[in-house]
Parts: sequence; structure tokens; C-alpha cells
Amino acid sequence: MSAPVVDVRGVSYAYPGGQPALRGLDLHVHPGERVALLGPNGAGKTTLVLHLNGILTPASGSVSISGLTVSRQSLPEIRRRVGIVFQDPDDQLFMPTVRDDVAFGPANLGLRGSELADRVHEAMTAVDVQALADRPPHHLSFGQRRRVAIATVLAMRPEILVLDEPSSNLDPASRRELADILESLEVTVLMVTHDLPYAAQLCERSVILSDGRVVADGATGLLLRNTDLMGAHRLELPYGFAVPPGPDVA
Repeated sequence: MSAPVVDVRGVSYAYPGGQPALRGLDLHVHPGERVALLGPNGAGKTTLVLHLNGILTPASGSVSISGLTVSRQSLPEIRRRVGIVFQDPDDQLFMPTVRDDVAFGPANLGLRGSELADRVHEAMTAVDVQALADRPPHHLSFGQRRRVAIATVLAMRPEILVLDEPSSNLDPASRRELADILESLEVTVLMVTHDLPYAAQLCERSVILSDGRVVADGATGLLLRNTDLMGAHRLELPYGFAVPPGPDVA
């Protein structure tokens, strides 16, 4: 098996006040995998992903991205390799137009002229927002803003795309359209979600966190069909939803 692009070893972290959020957590993600991070509120999912690009620093343990340890010195390269799309797209959109927002990151890397224009076009095409290029982001629908937020991250050509609750607040059509886009991307994906059908559709592998620890790691369908495991960690499938058949190997 190839070397992991995400290598989390023994990471512990506590928020101010001393409440532990991660307790010696290990996680390994390999190139091209799509992995859902599942678990109840407070399990440590968002805390974990904030360690992947150095927003948070572990009290103990280590985080490496494609062999590069996350540290103060490596942050610029780590943040190019790991792109995080936050739950609220308005946290990432602040420029006058969609084109300006998508260009912001690569322009800060020093890209100019046709090279920058090509990078922006590539990212907007990947999420089908080319027609919105000259629109102000705050005039767009929520679903459109979410796609633009993803484009701003893809413009950096990350090795790992981290999505925090990508399906939240989307109407059914926007939810389906986003799923189609995510399925088409050739990038390693780590998705924090409470939307278990979305995890079943998009991620072959799932990791369940509880109380700052990994309590299960395996094929998504296998985990979702384990009613005892699901119930023990406050995870519930929507009424009437049947986990689609698929390989029960991670």
C-alpha cells in the first residue's frame, strides 16, 4: 500500500479549560481515498481536521501530510497541500466577485497573467460556476456559494480536500449537484458529516470518532449496517433509508 497522505499519530489536544478533545488519536488516509469522519457532536471531528493544516497544534503526537510534519516552519506548504472547506461558505468568500475570490489564493502564491487565469478557470470549471465569475458572491444562493468556496480551495491544487458538513443547508437539487461534483474530483477527500446517506454515497471508508478517539474504521456500508455500533455512538440513519449494497472492505 502507498504511503499515507494523512498520517496522524497519537494526537492529543485539550481546549482552554482543560476539556480533552482528542485522546491519543491515530488516523491514516492514503492517496485517492474518500473518507467520512462520523460521530456525535463533541466527538472531536472538527478539532481533528483543524490539526491537518496547522490551525490547531497537538499537545502531544504528530501530524504529517505527504511525509511533511505539520509545524510552524512548514505551514505555508501544508496549507497548500490541505484545503479546508468550512461549513459556512461566507467564512471563505470576501472579494467583490467570484473570479476574485477564486484567484485570491493562487495570486498569493505568486501566479500572474495567463497562468493565474488558467488556474481560476480550471477551479471554476470543476464546480460548474464559470457563469458566475463576475457576480458578487453575496448575491448567490447558498448552494452556489458553497460551490464557489470549494473552487477557492481547488484553485490551490491541494492534495487533500477537507469538507466540513458539505451537505448542510442545501436543498435536494443542490445536494445532488454537489455530490456529482465531489464524485468527479480526482483528489483525496476527508469529509466531516452527520449526513449518513451522503457518507454512504460518496465515501467508501468511514471513521467513527467518539470522545476524542477512533472507535471504528472500515467500509462505510459495513459500519452503517452495524446497528449496535451506530446506537452506541448516537448515529442514526434516516427513517426508511437502506444502506446501498457495496464491498464491505475499507
